[in-house]
Amino acid sequence: MMRLLGYRAMQALLVALLVGVLTFLMMQALPGDMAFRIAAGRYGYDMVTAGAADAVRAELGLDRPALQAFGLWFLDLLRLDLGTSVLSGAPVIDEIRHQLGASLQLAGAALILSLLMGLPIGIAAGLRAGGWLDRALLVGSTALRSVPQFLMGLILIVLVSIQLGWLPAAGHGRPEHFILPALTLALGLAAASARITRDAMAGVAASPFYAFGRWKGLSEGQMLRRHGLRNIGVALITFLGLQFAMLVEGVVVVETIFGWPGIGHALVHAIFGRDVPMVQGTALMLGLGFVALNTLIDLAAHRIDPRGARP
Repeated sequence: MMRLLGYRAMQALLVALLVGVLTFLMMQALPGDMAFRIAAGRYGYDMVTAGAADAVRAELGLDRPALQAFGLWFLDLLRLDLGTSVLSGAPVIDEIRHQLGASLQLAGAALILSLLMGLPIGIAAGLRAGGWLDRALLVGSTALRSVPQFLMGLILIVLVSIQLGWLPAAGHGRPEHFILPALTLALGLAAASARITRDAMAGVAASPFYAFGRWKGLSEGQMLRRHGLRNIGVALITFLGLQFAMLVEGVVVVETIFGWPGIGHALVHAIFGRDVPMVQGTALMLGLGFVALNTLIDLAAHRIDPRGARP
């Protein structure tokens, strides 16, 4: 266990270094005048002049050598200071705290909904592999996975919000604002998690130890609680953990459709506005969050099944 934690700590340091270098180089390589883009983000494109761009360049020191600029950022990072957004003027850590918190809330709600929908169906289909529910799950999961998230979101907006008027089409701040974007993400995730649960459950149900449990006289409920859930837990936790990371990092389109102030949507705007401290800080936090999530997945998998623990 200690070797695992030490390995993950070294991985986090390597991620911090690589993310900082790569994001800085990529932002420097983008075409266009960085000072002009930052001035446009501050004042609007119609109000930008050469003088405004020169003032921004002088204020932020954009004419300094790239290596010196990166060195200053890295020194600030060693002091646990992610810098200040060049567009809003707010500390990057405060911006990330707000935006990442919104994305985590949305991803968490989507993950819970997907478990409530996918887990029971997958278990039931796996216990009766080849039955009508199993065949229906294959068709339904394939159909849901083939629909892009942006199209699913638009369908839900038209049906639930516009036609039926049950829920708001966009917004943030009230509980009802969670439902449509979370459901948009959860439907595809539930389809995939149901298939993974089904495959894992079918393999466990067909195993000799499961048959031996039935031979001993255990009921189906006892077999599922004592042997089934534990044996499918590692595969399911690994899948859901990775999907949670992808939800947090990759829901830009869904956040845009529903007006959700998440980290992905903010990162796109920071890139267009050449907000280098914001891009570097956001990418760094996402990379470290992915390492932390993998560590939690490993610890949970070790707790469920110590035989499969990685060194």
